[in-house]
Amino acid sequence: MDNLQIFVALDCSSEFDAHKIINKLNPEFCGIKVGKELFTAVGPKIINYIHNKKFKVFLDLKYHDIPNTVKKACKNAADLGVYMLNVHAMGGSEMMLSAKEGVDQSQNSSVLIGVTILTSHDQKSLRDICYDKPINHYIKNLALNVANCGLDGVVCSANDLNTLKPILPENFHLITPGIRLNNDKKHDQQRVSNPEDAKKLGSTMLVIGRSITEDPNPLEVLKKIQLKLK
Repeated sequence: MDNLQIFVALDCSSEFDAHKIINKLNPEFCGIKVGKELFTAVGPKIINYIHNKKFKVFLDLKYHDIPNTVKKACKNAADLGVYMLNVHAMGGSEMMLSAKEGVDQSQNSSVLIGVTILTSHDQKSLRDICYDKPINHYIKNLALNVANCGLDGVVCSANDLNTLKPILPENFHLITPGIRLNNDKKHDQQRVSNPEDAKKLGSTMLVIGRSITEDPNPLEVLKKIQLKLK
């Protein structure tokens, strides 16, 4: 896909550290993903800061709670003006429908996506929590449920795309975390991919964190990735 988007994950707890990374990047080349760690430490003001720098924001809080709570949380998140937010598909249909209702009540039409199975999970870790069927079984069923609930896309490993792409709507967002450059460590991820393979498999958005943010010149790393993806 020619318009493949990259979101840089700010995995930090300090407002100062977040500002430092943001100011080294350029909104022409990426958006910014804000997760639980940074949002809990800093709060909504980090969203305002990023917006003032003209970046799109992916608010990655993975809401998973009773339907009414998730509905209100998603409306509040959309009201912040974020480009994209997400919920856990394991919360079920009623919760996801409520999440969509919450976003629809906002004046900002945020993209709402569902998380299937975290890329830190593998078959063994699923067995530890009593999910004994093959991991692809759960990913496929969860992704179909996300689509049936009218959400806009799914978060999934690049390894899952061959299974998911043929069964999901044509314009569905396929957001791939666990992206590593060729020589990078996996860290706490299990199912990882490099940017080029993720694009070939059908990803429409990539989430890349430490491979970019831990480099002294993150913008140059980002530019190199974009060149390889053309």
